Amino acid sequence: MSDSLGIKVRSLICSVVLCVVVWLASLAAAAQGYPAPKEADWVARDFRFHTGEVLPELRLHYRTLGDPSGEPVLILHGTTGSGAGMLTPGFAGELFGAGQPLDAAKYYIILPDAIGHGKSAKPSDGLRAKFPAYNYDDIVLAQYKLLSEGLGIRHLRLVLGHSMGGMHAWMWGVKYPDIIDALVPMASQPTEMSSRNWMMRRLIIDSIRNDPEWENGNYAKQPRSARVASVFYGIATNGGTLALQKMAPTREAADKLLNDRLAAFSHTTFAQ
Repeated sequence: MSDSLGIKVRSLICSVVLCVVVWLASLAAAAQGYPAPKEADWVARDFRFHTGEVLPELRLHYRTLGDPSGEPVLILHGTTGSGAGMLTPGFAGELFGAGQPLDAAKYYIILPDAIGHGKSAKPSDGLRAKFPAYNYDDIVLAQYKLLSEGLGIRHLRLVLGHSMGGMHAWMWGVKYPDIIDALVPMASQPTEMSSRNWMMRRLIIDSIRNDPEWENGNYAKQPRSARVASVFYGIATNGGTLALQKMAPTREAADKLLNDRLAAFSHTTFAQ
């Protein structure tokens, strides 16, 4: 199979998978009693990053639930996630349904994909290492522009975020306190990233940057170190010690669990 044909086949497979995921999400939403999310893109023109660099067009993807006439609520996802990741039975299923705390019949719920995440603009779209260096300030500014310029929202009933999204929520409270009624930062603290959290991220970043296949971000294929780094991140941040002990009580079971996750990462990420 030629490279071009292989790319087309993989793109077709990814499109089919994406359609299935969206369809399943719609079914899940209906089953949970809240309206199916609507998806859209908005483009921020001449977006200036904290470095002074400017992108003529910065694509921001987002999902909404409920009617725009409802009280606006901003929901922010965590590292490596997207707005879709907040539409789970354990989260959306407990909040957005009829009579629940953030009933989508009353509130207008906005779930943006942060810069570098989900379907929003990211280095892998084509610019790679030439994509402007971005930080949390840039992500929050982009979210603000999406709401104020893209959706015409001037006031928020609530900003709720988890993990990295929680950090963004804190920043919303500092940067735009006059347009927010309440903040709910989850699994985060209003301090600089440090301690084990930062050390773990440094190890992951350095392991990829030190891989010759990385080529300073201009790699022709996914560097093999990315697979190990990604699976390490997942184990280090999700699952819990007791849950992992239950799933892998022996060395053989632990090796199998790890090998399965490494293989799954190869099949899903490296094949795209």
